[in-house]
Amino acid sequence: MNKPYLLGIDIGTSACKVAVFDREGHVVAAASGDYPVYYPEEGWAEQNPEEWWTAVCHAIHKVLESGQISPEMIAGVGIDGQSWSAIAIDKDGQVLTNTPIWMDTRAQSICDRLNSEIGADEIFALAGNSLQPSYTTAKILWYQENLPDIYIKIDKILQSNSYIAYKLTGAVTQDVSQGYGLHCFDMRNGSWNEEMCTKLGIPMEFLPDIVSCDHVVGTVTEKAAWECGLAEGTPVVAGGLDAACGTLGAGVIHPGETQEQGGQAGGMSICMDTYKADPRLILGFHVVPGQWLLQGGTTGGGGVMRWFEREFADYEREMQKQNGKSSLVQLNEIANEAAPGSDGVVFLPYMAGERSPIWNPDAKGVFYGLDFSKTKGHMVRACMEGVAFSLRHNLEVAEEAGADAQVLRAMGGSANSLLWTQIKSDITGKPILVPSSDTATTLGAAILAGVGVGFYKDYEEAVSLTVKTTREHQPNPENKAVYDRNYQTYLKLYDSLKNLMKK
Repeated sequence: MNKPYLLGIDIGTSACKVAVFDREGHVVAAASGDYPVYYPEEGWAEQNPEEWWTAVCHAIHKVLESGQISPEMIAGVGIDGQSWSAIAIDKDGQVLTNTPIWMDTRAQSICDRLNSEIGADEIFALAGNSLQPSYTTAKILWYQENLPDIYIKIDKILQSNSYIAYKLTGAVTQDVSQGYGLHCFDMRNGSWNEEMCTKLGIPMEFLPDIVSCDHVVGTVTEKAAWECGLAEGTPVVAGGLDAACGTLGAGVIHPGETQEQGGQAGGMSICMDTYKADPRLILGFHVVPGQWLLQGGTTGGGGVMRWFEREFADYEREMQKQNGKSSLVQLNEIANEAAPGSDGVVFLPYMAGERSPIWNPDAKGVFYGLDFSKTKGHMVRACMEGVAFSLRHNLEVAEEAGADAQVLRAMGGSANSLLWTQIKSDITGKPILVPSSDTATTLGAAILAGVGVGFYKDYEEAVSLTVKTTREHQPNPENKAVYDRNYQTYLKLYDSLKNLMKK
């Protein structure tokens, strides 16, 4: 094969990841690039898309250099990205302002007004998703009300992956899997609804044409080639939502198969071939044609452990200089010393408000059950268990909606922790299979490119060649009995505290 490799780009919340894969899904080379999240006011969380592009270019150069890969050996490029961006660009493609990201809840009052004026049920009936401030919809209207000088210059609103596709090719597009961020998107047939656009106050001309995720939107331009190091003329596909690409990269392509997400955010994605929506959950198109994903999306995932490590692991970081063990590995070890159930310590992982299934931007993180006998290990384990409780909560709501997950396929950095993965299995009562967890999302993006350029004949072939299970976790019934009691405490804690959490 003249061009034996595919390149995947992942626009995450804390960093981008770039990886080059061979036909069997082996990582030939990988690199990442960091960028900040800005929190200018309470409830705000935003990023600068131009910093994404700078990080992507840096990571691509590193990948090609470290892997000694000629740019001409890349058959195609796929891109995945975080959800619910609202990247405002002008007619020249210039970014007009930082984009609020999925954690941003500044537009709550706009959602409240639209749900009242249009009707929450009418919006949900079309979009398959309740109108919440985390989504793209209200962010566009927030620009209109709060940044009028910016708003009048807007030519198009892009998503994270479509912005990188634009920087690579000059093509302005909207892939179908990211359409769910806008409530003028008809979730049954994957198209814009002009009547709802009018009711919401979103100009149709802001919305790019919708394309399939494996559609080749263009090729790398001369300017982009000079900036990022790829070969001019390399095909680029539209790509899709990071959770959906991770779902593909975990091997989930058939109805009933389920991905468990362990990146910065937590949650799950259940593959379905029929439309099933619930206002407490998130519904979107899969990157695989003809399928939907019923999703639970939480703010507390791997980011909880990153926060804990940053704020409370000075000792472990100092010890790392002596024993070579990363601070996260050391935290994992002390958590393993605590008993299942953390001797009654329960953690609510609502560290940036919470998305599904409670949809409360005012929700706060809470430790309950501390006393003088408790250790740092109890708190670390309670963090892991709290994230697993939020996963169970979403799975139970999905079952009520008619989407039953039997086996979970884990992805994301959290899946590298055998303890955390076992905790999730015990708490949910579900077996968990772990493919190559760190690369599932970029692999999914690369598979889209592979199918789009004919590198693979279809998704069945791509998954059969690239996705391999590395280990399996079975639920421990004895542990589950303990966790069942703590789970009831978890639910009651939020119910008791939610009024106190109001601003």
